[in-house]
Amino acid sequence: MTLTLPPRVTDRAFDRLAEIAALTGQAKALRIAVEGGGCSGFQYDIKLDDPAADDLILEKNGQRVLVDQVSLPFLSNAVIDFTAELIGARFVIQNPNAQSSCGCGTSFSL
Repeated sequence: MTLTLPPRVTDRAFDRLAEIAALTGQAKALRIAVEGGGCSGFQYDIKLDDPAADDLILEKNGQRVLVDQVSLPFLSNAVIDFTAELIGARFVIQNPNAQSSCGCGTSFSL
């Protein structure tokens, strides 16, 4: 039996959120949601947003990552990170629950 834990956010992801806040002058949180669709069955929706009443809030150094209650089971034990590569810079999710994912990295299946 796998222990269900909330997702973990890397320091690199929190640091990038701080950079975004400094550039935009807005203290928005990063929302990570799971929606139906995408080429593998589910897809991640990653955007800047304000907290809702029932969100799980992961916070460090004043930066926040939000996960709604519906998405939370799909993100159990996941790692939310930020990467900068030749193809671009983006937030990425390393999800141990995903049995497969597509090449774009935003779609997965269970």
